This record gives sequence, structure tokens and C-alpha cells, in this order.
Amino acid sequence: MADVVVGKDKCGEQRLVSLPLSRIRVIMKSSPEVSSINQEALVLTAKATELFVQYLATYSYRHGSGKEKKALTYSDLSNTAEESETFQFLADILPKKILASKYLKMLKEKREEEENNKDESEDDEAES
Repeated sequence: MADVVVGKDKCGEQRLVSLPLSRIRVIMKSSPEVSSINQEALVLTAKATELFVQYLATYSYRHGSGKEKKALTYSDLSNTAEESETFQFLADILPKKILASKYLKMLKEKREEEENNKDESEDDEAES
């Protein structure tokens, strides 16, 4: 495993992973169950995260509109999270973008529906 080199850091030294290990350590330590983090566990977590992000990006690019545009867009990622069973757990983190006007319209319709249901339930109680 030590033979694999991903890139170089600021000083030109070879690195096994691209993500900053200090940030990953902070994220891991933010969990109350974690007291100490082994260096090997830190490197493996960083590498696994890199591979996951790479797989998500590749999958989204291949199954989205990215191929035609030769670019990966947020909508490609959100579609992947919504449609792929493998990435379903990301649906809350990568929601589909909607315009504010569309959201306000949806909110208004929901309120009207709730008011209609409330009026109907009051009418049913009055008839009883």
C-alpha cells in the first residue's frame, strides 16, 4: 500500500491521499464515541472517502447529462442520489434544486390544502 502515490503536497513530497488528513481527523473526532484515531485508520478513511467521491462522480457523469456537456453538474449528482438505490442515502444531502417561485407556489398550495382539510373536518364535526 505504501507503493501507491496519489499526488504531491506543497513541499513536493509524495502523498498517499489527496484529502487533508487534519480535516478528516477533526471530523472523526467530532463524534462523541471516538476518543483517539490511529494514523492507519485515518489514512484508510481518507482513501475510502476519495474512492467513494470518485465513484459517485463517475456514476453521475455516466448516467447524467454530463456526457453530452462534458461536465458534471449538481443536477447530475442530485438525480443520482434520487434515482440510484446505492446512493439513496444522499437524497437529503443532495436535494434537487427548485426555483424560489416554484417553492413558494408549492407552499401556498399546501397551505390551501390544509385549510380545506381543516374546513372539511370542522363541517363533519358540526354535522355530528
